[in-house]
Amino acid sequence: FDQGDEFSGVVFEGASEGQVEVEGDSQQKMAINLNASSSSKEKKPNDLLYVSFNQDYGCFACGTESGFYIYNSDPLKERFHRDFENGGLGIVEMLFRCNILALVGGGSNPKYPPNKVMMWDDYQNKCIAELEFRSEVKAVKLRRDRIIVVLENKVYIYNFADLQLLHQIETCPNPRGLCALSPSTNTVLAVPGSKPGSVRVELYDLKQTVPIQAHNNSLTQICLSLEGTRLATASEKGTLIRIFDTKSGQQLRELRRGADKAEIYSIAFSPDNMWLAISSDKGTSHVYGISDLKSAEVVAELEKKKNQDQKNRQSSLAFMKEILPSYFSSEWSFASFHIQETQSIVCFGENNSVIAVCANGAYYKYTFDTAKGGECKQDVASNFLQSA
Repeated sequence: FDQGDEFSGVVFEGASEGQVEVEGDSQQKMAINLNASSSSKEKKPNDLLYVSFNQDYGCFACGTESGFYIYNSDPLKERFHRDFENGGLGIVEMLFRCNILALVGGGSNPKYPPNKVMMWDDYQNKCIAELEFRSEVKAVKLRRDRIIVVLENKVYIYNFADLQLLHQIETCPNPRGLCALSPSTNTVLAVPGSKPGSVRVELYDLKQTVPIQAHNNSLTQICLSLEGTRLATASEKGTLIRIFDTKSGQQLRELRRGADKAEIYSIAFSPDNMWLAISSDKGTSHVYGISDLKSAEVVAELEKKKNQDQKNRQSSLAFMKEILPSYFSSEWSFASFHIQETQSIVCFGENNSVIAVCANGAYYKYTFDTAKGGECKQDVASNFLQSA
């Protein structure tokens, strides 16, 4: 297999006896690099470089200038941490709740070179393997059988067991390290396509590649549903979130955040695909109801009937056709809450709750009324860095 110009080498040592799972089921993995993925210039307290949820949202990992921390998401509680005397971590990716993590050096004094992915076995308290590249690693995604490494213009897919390189994908410039990987039995990968605003979806089980032109502007976020059947995207304009069927590439929904430009920090599907949440630099996080998402075939038939039924009314407004579809036909959020301090990532908790973890260490838990919507109720406000 041609390993390409960027790949340099791999070292694999004897690992501990398997991946020991603590608990937790397969859920969607999402993360945001608080050190490099945003244009924000604010200083992060306590040398925080990176925060990401694990696959079941039950934990989140933090990379700092001196090691990493693992927290329980709800209730908030530190599970453990590791202090390194000689450097920081810009990426810390968990594999569910097992002893294996992927680490990449970062910060002012990186623990490891930023062009290396180190597979850390916390039972042995050492690295058991490494992947080296000729340019900086932008992101790493894990599932039980795959390791995904994202560089600015290329994505590498490895077999987890032996680190064999299985596939590589050329992308348009991807400084944010955008990548979404379904952790379920369906092996689905979404990465930026060859053109700005486009997404390439790999359905590996079906041996199918689906190109999607999601936006006209460059992407800022992409997210897959648990089973990999739905893709949500946002562009640098930040006014619209679009949901696509990954098998057909057809757009299923268009959700409106607002009319003015914003940077979308995170997107998350709920585990049951009933809801979708986003956070942005406007300080307002939104929750959308998406329980009535239909298959691509049904949507096509409904659109055909709608066009026939509304033919006369649409033609009478033909002079506004460039304005009306993009603003009045998109859907506004069902519920929302406000976080003014900083960048944040969001996920869904139990009992209709949304958890927000922020770059300044703030932690919030909100609940929303599934019948009435509106302003969410704040249940918890804390700071996970106070004990760090």
